[in-house]
Amino acid sequence: MSFRGLSRPNATSGMGVSDHSKNTYMELQRKKAHRYVIFKIDEKKKEVLVDKTGGPAETYDDFTASLPENDCRYAVYDYDFVTSDNCQKSKIFFIAWSPSTSKIRAKMLYATSKDRFRRELEGIHYEIQATDPTEMDLEVIRDRAN
Repeated sequence: MSFRGLSRPNATSGMGVSDHSKNTYMELQRKKAHRYVIFKIDEKKKEVLVDKTGGPAETYDDFTASLPENDCRYAVYDYDFVTSDNCQKSKIFFIAWSPSTSKIRAKMLYATSKDRFRRELEGIHYEIQATDPTEMDLEVIRDRAN
């Protein structure tokens, strides 16, 4: 049941997911309207909100540059590639960004809310937990997608 456009938070995470967050993800997944979507938790509202979106022409470097250096975020990235059979494919990656320099409270909040949020996003192909940029390097994405 929705309450003011918010999925009801559960006892373990306490975070709901705004309809806008779900709709923005659907735009990425179905319409290819975005290359990536970055989400953040709003503690006051107790919900996951859209922090930033990247247009279809943006690169992986644009995406990684959009993640904060010292704070946690959830992100979804639509990775396009060509297979060895010369077939165009696309895989959607869910990235839980939790840099080692972020506050412990933020790390705990994002860690406890991740599974609930992740379940709201149907059609994710791969999940990556990253604490520094090397753990989500483009090579890591390529290797997972192939």
